[in-house]
Amino acid sequence: MNFFSHQSIFFTVLDYPMSYLEFFGTLSGAVAVWLSAKENVWSWPIGLTNVTLLFFLFFQVQLYPDMFLQVFFFITNLMGWWRWTHPAPDEENKKLELKVSRVSRQQLLLLSSLGALGTLLFGLFAARLHQWWPSVFSQPSAFPFADSFVTIMSIVATYLMVQKKVECWLVWVAVDVVATILYFSKDIKLIGLEYLVFCFIAAFGFWKWRKEFMQLTQVV
Repeated sequence: MNFFSHQSIFFTVLDYPMSYLEFFGTLSGAVAVWLSAKENVWSWPIGLTNVTLLFFLFFQVQLYPDMFLQVFFFITNLMGWWRWTHPAPDEENKKLELKVSRVSRQQLLLLSSLGALGTLLFGLFAARLHQWWPSVFSQPSAFPFADSFVTIMSIVATYLMVQKKVECWLVWVAVDVVATILYFSKDIKLIGLEYLVFCFIAAFGFWKWRKEFMQLTQVV
């Protein structure tokens, strides 16, 4: 049995074959996102397991931009873990961790513009991977532009999350909606269902972080 093969089936439910990769990747991702919404720093180390498993899964189902995204996530999970646990003295909350803050409108507009441009350029790149490197990418990228939107805007959302900005959750809502449709289309249904749940967790995360921010501003 090859644990890292999408063809290695853990169990079957309702005639859907569940691979080890999809099951444990989904489980670790769900735990990591829920802990993030709760401002729990353990979301970062658990997230390292999640992105490692999904890297192998997405390569095997030809979601190449998502595959590349997991490399970025691995690095930013390490960065986020450090950033949340090593804030500057004026950035600390009561737990001596990085406190919640908000991004300026100018920064949000800039990040949105960069996200749109990045989606277009990365989509064009992903659509040609099988032509440029056929020995590595034997099949064309599935849904290159939708997949690139998930990839690029996840980078934007992760950057904001590392800095503990409230708006990260609004970006995650948009990412999760597109990702839900994408993963169901590729028949990785458990991850698709997970991202549907992520939509609601992201909404909860926005509510909780915004509430935390309002409490901090009232104290100040």
